[in-house]
Amino acid sequence: MDLATTRALTSPEGLALLRGLPVYDEARSLATSSTLRREGHSPELVAAVLTQSRLRQRGRAKLGDAVDRLLLTPDGLEQATRPVVAQQHAERLAAAGVRTVHDLGCGLGLDAAAMAHAGLEVLAVDADPVTAEIAAHNLAGVVRPPGTSAPQVRCARAEEVADELVGADRHTAVWLDPARRTPGVADATGRTRRTFRLDDLAPSWELVQDLAGRVEAAGAKLSPAFPHAARPDGAEAQWVSWRGEVVECVLWWGSAVRSAGRSALVLDGDAQTLRSAHVVTEADVPTDRPAPGSDRGDLLHEPDRAVIRAGLVGALEALTGGAELDGGVGYVRSADRGPVAVPWARAYRILDEIPLQDKAIRAWCRERSIGDLTLKKRGVDLDPDRLRRSLKLKGTGRAILVLTRQAGRQVALHVAPVDAG
Repeated sequence: MDLATTRALTSPEGLALLRGLPVYDEARSLATSSTLRREGHSPELVAAVLTQSRLRQRGRAKLGDAVDRLLLTPDGLEQATRPVVAQQHAERLAAAGVRTVHDLGCGLGLDAAAMAHAGLEVLAVDADPVTAEIAAHNLAGVVRPPGTSAPQVRCARAEEVADELVGADRHTAVWLDPARRTPGVADATGRTRRTFRLDDLAPSWELVQDLAGRVEAAGAKLSPAFPHAARPDGAEAQWVSWRGEVVECVLWWGSAVRSAGRSALVLDGDAQTLRSAHVVTEADVPTDRPAPGSDRGDLLHEPDRAVIRAGLVGALEALTGGAELDGGVGYVRSADRGPVAVPWARAYRILDEIPLQDKAIRAWCRERSIGDLTLKKRGVDLDPDRLRRSLKLKGTGRAILVLTRQAGRQVALHVAPVDAG
């Protein structure tokens, strides 16, 4: 979508046309397009409103009902921050004493909206003219406290505004969401190829760190694949999960740091409503961790993926009195010492141990007439779909098998959720 079409989309005519569309139906999209063009709407505008309708349908699970007020792009939706996560970003900056935030690489404006809603003055920048136009539309109606300024949006590169941060006062922060996609040919959905390399960020990783050092507080939203060794000294790298999915790693600097080092934030709720938030830090991990595989108790604990990504499985060992099955697999095994409530982990009772071999698992399933088998895999090079096909399951029994490593040996553990009895 070019800038002229974007402006037509954000015009009263374009927005009215978008509001009048029925729920998007791929099977009827061609007929809808033909109808709109017969009514006199330009082909470019018709394509734009239908694209928006399709993107809103795709984005509802991620953004909730807020999606009906937003204009989207394929790449922007992919990288957009969920509202409940954006709220966490804004609250941290506000708690750090920040009053003004320079949002460099604002994308669709979801983080900027949360910051403005929290009462912060937001100066949003995006290098892409179309994205900046869409962000301005999305931010125009944001609800903010009385007496606070409306967010400002302009099209510019982070490098172009860097000098404006020289000598910024102690109430100024920078928020960065570097592009994590490689420019070039898009796929069938309009999205460009994702990149996980720090060297491919735009603005560059070097500039991100330089900008963070110019202000009192800073945050940068990066990929969950962020390497531990790349964390700058004094910064906090926080892996964030939402409903079990690790959605980002945020680097925090300056007064926005709460716990220097690695941390995990575990969030639960729907697209917009936060039900619970739990933080795990390096301070929760004891220095004298047990040897992997040294506990052969009856319970298996599965930590949230953000805890695993942050390398903080030792915190679960400390809470349960157990030991990780093997280095890096994440699962912790412990004896049953009575109820242990860990809100960011699931507990299973180990019922059986099976060699991780097709023949052994097939025989085990046949003996128990297993027809419904859930496979959970971590730490082993194995294709669960291939294994499932080879088992040729028949029967009415159900089971959960955890395919993993234990003390250097591959194993399949038959488990049952503790809360299921």
